[in-house]
Amino acid sequence: MCRSIKTLRSLEPPASAEDINAAALQYVRKISGYRTPSVANQPAFDSAVAEIAAASEKLLASLQAGRSRK
Repeated sequence: MCRSIKTLRSLEPPASAEDINAAALQYVRKISGYRTPSVANQPAFDSAVAEIAAASEKLLASLQAGRSRK
């Protein structure tokens, strides 16, 4: 889907807040269809980026390295 979003898990050094926010921004741009939203849509756009970045940070913090698939 979003081929320009790089994998953030297992980066050395670990993914920064800027990396996570950039990935969230790319995701929201892709699913919304807006590169730059209108003034009316900017709050919803910004809120979505912040929520996705927060969820991504939580996910990355909770993943355990080296776990095998079941």
